[in-house]
Amino acid sequence: MSIVDIAREKALEQGIGLNEEELLQVLQIPDEQLEEIADIAHQTRLKWCGPDVSVEGIISIKTGGCPEDCHFCSQSGLFESPVRAARLNIPELVEAAKKTAKTGATEFCIVAAVKAPDENLLSQVAEAIPAILDEVDIEISLSLGTLTREQAQRLKDMGAQRYNHNLETSKSFFPNVVTTHTWEERKETLENVRAVGMEICSGGIIGMGESLEDRAEFAYQLAQIEPCEVPMNFLDPRPGTPFADYPLVPLGEALRAVAAFRLAMPSVTLRFAGGRELSLGDDGTEKGLLGGINAIIAGNYLTTLGKQIEKDVDMLGRIDLPIKAL
Repeated sequence: MSIVDIAREKALEQGIGLNEEELLQVLQIPDEQLEEIADIAHQTRLKWCGPDVSVEGIISIKTGGCPEDCHFCSQSGLFESPVRAARLNIPELVEAAKKTAKTGATEFCIVAAVKAPDENLLSQVAEAIPAILDEVDIEISLSLGTLTREQAQRLKDMGAQRYNHNLETSKSFFPNVVTTHTWEERKETLENVRAVGMEICSGGIIGMGESLEDRAEFAYQLAQIEPCEVPMNFLDPRPGTPFADYPLVPLGEALRAVAAFRLAMPSVTLRFAGGRELSLGDDGTEKGLLGGINAIIAGNYLTTLGKQIEKDVDMLGRIDLPIKAL
């Protein structure tokens, strides 16, 4: 049976994710079959997730000066990169949440460049969440680094619905990307998040020098964690980082990756995140939304520019996909 037939039977018809070997076949599919596998991924997304596109805005509460050495990240304090440390106050966070909600976004994610949250950061978040929810009807997500079970419970009690902690890449390839902590440490945080009843958001970055085998392994490992949401980033090489000179992911590779991740996780919220503007452009972004993606981060990212939110909303109207409402 061909991989196209397997994908149609397992993912589309039964809602069962493909295994690692099958995902590798998707990533290796020839150009003449790319449109067909992308359509199966899109039909899988429509059947198991519905037509709505979830829109999210993100904001950094603490930027730069991170002690970790994630080789893709210009927020590491260990690299000669141009991002300098900065913090936002509560009124700025509330205002950012208001602007996000006005675009039709249903989710607002507060991010901090830290290994783990300290008491000062936890106190600031504890103040920020009720201040935002008091004025804005929006779901709050957090991304504050590694968590203990107790910290996860505190964040849940504060009103956070979802926690983002990206695995970034496959377990096998991870040491090529980060050396200051392990893949297992990241997985442990996700287990703590699940244990207290918060939703798991975990994805990673395509294009950090990994092989197609690594991508298949990564998609399969993510599926085993059963996240609620998976952000798909494509490497945007940042000056001063170890990956500064890496090439962009070609469009065809990016679309194969989108299809593979959807076919690995038929019912997950699969969200376009950083780097899509470079690797996919407008045309590729539309193809991705018709090839397995069902969510986007609109506006700017943490240290890189995104697309104007209004342009994304116009694009969704053009390809006849509704924006998810709360």
